[in-house]
Amino acid sequence: MPGKVMNTEAFGALMPLLTRLGYRVVGPTVREGAIVWGEINHATDLPVGWTDVQEAGRYGLKRRDDDAYFGFTVGPRTLKSYLFPPHQTMLTIEHAETGLRFYPEPPDELPYAFVGVRACEIAAMNIQDAVFGAEPFADPSYVGRRERSFIVAVNCSVAGSTCFCDSMGTGPRAVDGFDLVATEVIEGDRHEFVLMPGSDRGEAVLIELSGRSSTDSDEDAVRSITSDTIAHMGRIMPRTGVRELLAENHNHDIWDDIATRCLACTNCTLVCPTCFCSTMEDATDLLGSATRTRRWDSCFASDFSNLHGSPVRPSTSSKYRQWMTHKLSYWHDQFGVSGCVGCGRCITWCPVGINITAEVSNLKQDAAGLA
Repeated sequence: MPGKVMNTEAFGALMPLLTRLGYRVVGPTVREGAIVWGEINHATDLPVGWTDVQEAGRYGLKRRDDDAYFGFTVGPRTLKSYLFPPHQTMLTIEHAETGLRFYPEPPDELPYAFVGVRACEIAAMNIQDAVFGAEPFADPSYVGRRERSFIVAVNCSVAGSTCFCDSMGTGPRAVDGFDLVATEVIEGDRHEFVLMPGSDRGEAVLIELSGRSSTDSDEDAVRSITSDTIAHMGRIMPRTGVRELLAENHNHDIWDDIATRCLACTNCTLVCPTCFCSTMEDATDLLGSATRTRRWDSCFASDFSNLHGSPVRPSTSSKYRQWMTHKLSYWHDQFGVSGCVGCGRCITWCPVGINITAEVSNLKQDAAGLA
């Protein structure tokens, strides 16, 4: 099925349509001084006319000189907040006359429709699929949410100063993993969206929306927009040799240097769309009922690596080395891909502005000098 080109009014009909189809619609919205994911009802709930300004350790919003719906990059919250919730009751246990009764967490009543998903976030979801969806230890809660989700991707027309998705091969154009993909085209008085289907479900939704059929010139516009985004990418990660570089430099001085700046605050892991560390907690009440909950954890937490009362990685340098080496090196051994999608969140939301791309480049240059 060919795509459709529609004006803002026709595109605005997408959110109510998804609601009528039984989805809980989630999209970017302005809240508390940031652009974050939240439930939306109409296109007016989107950050119309807003953009973000990001740099290492800094984030802010400012008004654009147009009414772009998606004229920004990514905020601090990721879609893993919905598919892999920060705090989740896994099991409830109660006493009954016949003994203990076990109640697993009931499934969500409504599936999610995520509107405005960037290519790097789709790549992150694919990585989490390998973590939570692989048999024989698939997480039924995650798999259920993921399989029922409807994905409306958006090709990036803006590159943030901390973005490096092009280096990781994960953006800025979405090529798969979506039901629909939109490209916002603003040229003079023209403000339109080019929508292309990526699944049978996407085709069924696109049929219900008004608009003209897309043409080769519309595809040219999409290519031009994403090519311009690549040209303005804010950061670069070395494309080759990173996996081996980190695996071979566990005892390099760079880890101590980073530790003089790193606060071990866990921010980088909490904003990362692929980090999946968690811990289980059991709680009981005076009536004998018990609950088992799962909450996000971090390899930077002081007790995360405790064995027999003592942490395996007690120093900040060993914690940062574990995070960065896992993310960029032996994640390949576990899941066949890098654990980084180049979204830049760990750079923006690091309170002291540690830049993972710069640290890798510094290590590469120093290692080359020592060779």
